[in-house]
Amino acid sequence: MAELVHAPSGRVLTLSTTEPGIQIYTGNGLDGTLTGPGRPYHQYAGVALETQHFPDSPNRPHFPTTEVRPGTEYRSSTVYAFTALQ
Repeated sequence: MAELVHAPSGRVLTLSTTEPGIQIYTGNGLDGTLTGPGRPYHQYAGVALETQHFPDSPNRPHFPTTEVRPGTEYRSSTVYAFTALQ
């Protein structure tokens, strides 16, 4: 589904999921507000990869369904794997 590479360190994050979509948050809205013991959260200080169904699925018949009927089971799997460049 996704792969993030930090070339200077050689770290690689690979994300696999059974979900049809992913939401990516880059911290664009962070403004340097202090949190914890005086540590600021600066703009783009982090990234979140959130696996999910497409947000408008209930209104789009051609999107994968988000409906779960009573008595049925819903399962989802997401794997975050860390490796290094060779």
